[in-house]
Amino acid sequence: MELREIATNVYACLQEDRGLGFSNSGLVNQAGGLVIDTFWDLPHTREMIAQYGRVWSTPARRVVNTHHNGDHCWGNQLFEDAEIIAHRLCAERFASENPAGMLALSRQAENANPAVASLARRLGEWDFEGIDLTPPTTLVEDRMTLDLEGVATELIHVGPAHTDGDLIVHLPEHRVVFTGDVLFRLCTPIGWEGTYQRWIEALDFIVGLEPEVVVPGHGPICGIEGPIEMKEYLIFARAEAARHFENGLTALEAAKKIDLGPYAGWTEPSRLIFQVERAYREFRGEPYDAPIDVTASFAAMYELEQSWQAS
Repeated sequence: MELREIATNVYACLQEDRGLGFSNSGLVNQAGGLVIDTFWDLPHTREMIAQYGRVWSTPARRVVNTHHNGDHCWGNQLFEDAEIIAHRLCAERFASENPAGMLALSRQAENANPAVASLARRLGEWDFEGIDLTPPTTLVEDRMTLDLEGVATELIHVGPAHTDGDLIVHLPEHRVVFTGDVLFRLCTPIGWEGTYQRWIEALDFIVGLEPEVVVPGHGPICGIEGPIEMKEYLIFARAEAARHFENGLTALEAAKKIDLGPYAGWTEPSRLIFQVERAYREFRGEPYDAPIDVTASFAAMYELEQSWQAS
């Protein structure tokens, strides 16, 4: 875990991307402090707090959750009495993920089902004990601007992209954007209940802000080359999915046939299956927020990995 100052009194807390859950956080060290995203479990969030403790005098008074996935908000409880800010749709979906269920799954590394065992091993670095879901207390609809002792901090809704409640945090004076999972940098994105079109528009919007520093939800800090490259990936994945959909292939069959080219070196390239499945849902005209079978998607991801290893 690395603490990096990216502008005056603005910090990023970065985790090396080693796969599922290794997200980033941010701190605006003004007006009592504002933290952008907590981590997936309490030990990692405590380590993040220790990193921020090197530069702040007291724990932050505000926390922004960029969306409802646990790797960006399950450490909220460690910020006692803080104002927790998020989009309304983040709050509505906050309890849709269950720490107790994730804890049980993480203990299945010896499961007879190889897909379940593989997913459990991916969760091996995380400790889901003791998590009490601590939802947002202040809700954003479209946008909100905070004045942090003269530092304008814009919270802007750009969903449904990765999720329907996606917020980005823009510091125009410092030309910094914290994207949450609207941007995965050099790691394969997972799409949940958003749309391709809205996600691409969100990436274009970030580029249009002309930031000098972009802090992604996962992966290393970058400039506008990050959202530009991820937009290209999404366009590529959707086009490839469309070609195979028209030929009657299943989503998994399509994913097995796609040559990832320059994207093959991104972290966990088999997450491609999530993008193909999202494209297929759109081609069938299904609502963007229709429930998806996440367990089945991870099983397909495992099968895709096995097919690549065998080829």
